[in-house]
Amino acid sequence: MHDIKLIRDNRDLFVAALARRPAYAEGADTTAADILDLDAKWRGAKTAYEQHKARQNEASRAIGQAKAKKDEAGAKALLEEVAHLKAQLQADQEEERKLEVELRAKLAVLPNLPASDVPMGADENDNVEVVARRFGAAPRFEFKPKEHFELGEALGMMDFERAGKVSGARFVYLKGALARLERALGMFMLDVQTGSNGYTEVNVPLMVRSDAMFGTSQLPKFKNDLFNASSYPSDEQWEAEENRLIEQEYGVSNRQELSNTLQADSEEWRPGDIKRELNRIETEAFLKASERFSFYLIPTAEVPLTNLVREEILDEGALPYRVTAWTPCFRAEAGAAGRDTRGMIRQHQFSKVELVSITMPENSEAEHERMTDCAQDILKRLELPHRVVTLCSGDMGFAAQKTYDIEVWLPGQDRYREISSCSNCGDFQARRMEARYRPKDSKNTRFVHTLNGSGLAVGRTLIAVLENYQEADGTIRVPEALLPYMGGLTKIEKA
Repeated sequence: MHDIKLIRDNRDLFVAALARRPAYAEGADTTAADILDLDAKWRGAKTAYEQHKARQNEASRAIGQAKAKKDEAGAKALLEEVAHLKAQLQADQEEERKLEVELRAKLAVLPNLPASDVPMGADENDNVEVVARRFGAAPRFEFKPKEHFELGEALGMMDFERAGKVSGARFVYLKGALARLERALGMFMLDVQTGSNGYTEVNVPLMVRSDAMFGTSQLPKFKNDLFNASSYPSDEQWEAEENRLIEQEYGVSNRQELSNTLQADSEEWRPGDIKRELNRIETEAFLKASERFSFYLIPTAEVPLTNLVREEILDEGALPYRVTAWTPCFRAEAGAAGRDTRGMIRQHQFSKVELVSITMPENSEAEHERMTDCAQDILKRLELPHRVVTLCSGDMGFAAQKTYDIEVWLPGQDRYREISSCSNCGDFQARRMEARYRPKDSKNTRFVHTLNGSGLAVGRTLIAVLENYQEADGTIRVPEALLPYMGGLTKIEKA
């Protein structure tokens, strides 16, 4: 979420930064104009409310003064004015809230602004390699290396066909030694990140509410990439929500009391109108109660980990706050039709070790470099050749201000493929989550900076191990770093 004050005070800088995102370049100026127009209307509504409230207070005091002077006519006129102002204040509040919702909705769909050192570009072809971070050379084979799914299926340990019968496309069964290898990778990654790299392991919820998804920027823009899991509210939950709405709108406790109140006002409420109003509240209560029991499956543990600091004010001494989790992840892959249809590269369900850091603003750039080091550490220990690229402005994720992609070499594909993204989001997510910290010796608070990265994607690391450690006979050597996790198994071969 963007700081409206920053846009208001630095319009040209905002437009120039937004225009560095190719998808927003053409309309950046119009976008800023629309936002500032809404902002002016919102602030105008707030000013109108404050002015009317001040006049109401002034008129209320004047009523007592008029009555003390026995000025009945003046007191009556003031009473009428106060009554009018009461209605006006309600209208002012409604207008202010409506405009605030519209303004937040416009801001919510705008991406983060690229950092000044992010290369300009349209897509992945314009990403720039960080040469100093390259590790290892592509292995040489005396045979034509196979892709991971060819190896896994030949071993009888990777079954896409049966997974397709049970769940559809983009799912897999891993069996035997390959299932153990995936488990070994996840355990190894967690051990390194917690034991050597200073992250605290967290066991997180796999289902979250929409406001958590909003906080980390998956909603509203990427709703189609998410899996929704909902349950209907019980009658008691429905009734409780209905009573809450009735009390909020009418100041009475329940449906029967509301019905009695409306019937007593026969001039305003006819029987048909009362029935329609009760039906409206019943329907709205059901929708709101349903929303409370609507969950999303996490697309990555970034969501529950980052939201740990949601609506919190942290002490400066608690930063940096570094956490990690190994979880299943669920993605609809709405925009991936026709891409990576074979194998495990792009699955609806996969596992990943996620890294999240919460820092002070002045430390987030250094933390970004450190997080990327921690992700690379896994690949180095596994002796997997890889490179690191800085994503260009057109390939960068919605919430990021700068991203490094780590790409591992896959001999079967004869190319590098992404295995981790490490992103600095600045205060973009923190503003959406209201996550702050209090600097030492200060009463004021500041927004934290949030960072996230894969340390690593377990399934893609399994792919890299299979392809880089394959032998001519289709067996797979177990990397030395994983031997303590494999129960004495040094080679994976067909049973």
